[in-house]
Amino acid sequence: MRLQNKKLIEIYRKRLRTFGTPAEAALWNILKNRKIGGLKFRRQHSIGNFIMDFYCPSIKLCIELDGEYHYWQEGMKKDKIKTEFLLENNIQVIRFENRLVFEDEKYVINEILKFKIVYQQGQIS
Repeated sequence: MRLQNKKLIEIYRKRLRTFGTPAEAALWNILKNRKIGGLKFRRQHSIGNFIMDFYCPSIKLCIELDGEYHYWQEGMKKDKIKTEFLLENNIQVIRFENRLVFEDEKYVINEILKFKIVYQQGQIS
């Protein structure tokens, strides 16, 4: 059974790419074209029935941007389920508040690069 980018949810992935948040657009400008540490990221990549904001397959990293909804009880519950599923599939998750992309771009970049180093050192598999 296909686990990644299921055809059934392709329309949802496309819709999310088309109608993404300003924070997602800003982070995509930072991530695209291997600008950070030579890492190739995908936008709105899915695994199972979950769509990740950004995914780097070479280091098995999911980046999620969290807006206001993610801090409500329902959003936190869904995020927990999604994160647990991704971890079960050996994909690590880094979450950033939307505002950080605009307020502290260097912090976001450094966190991604730190993860890359830890992954390459074999501390995360």
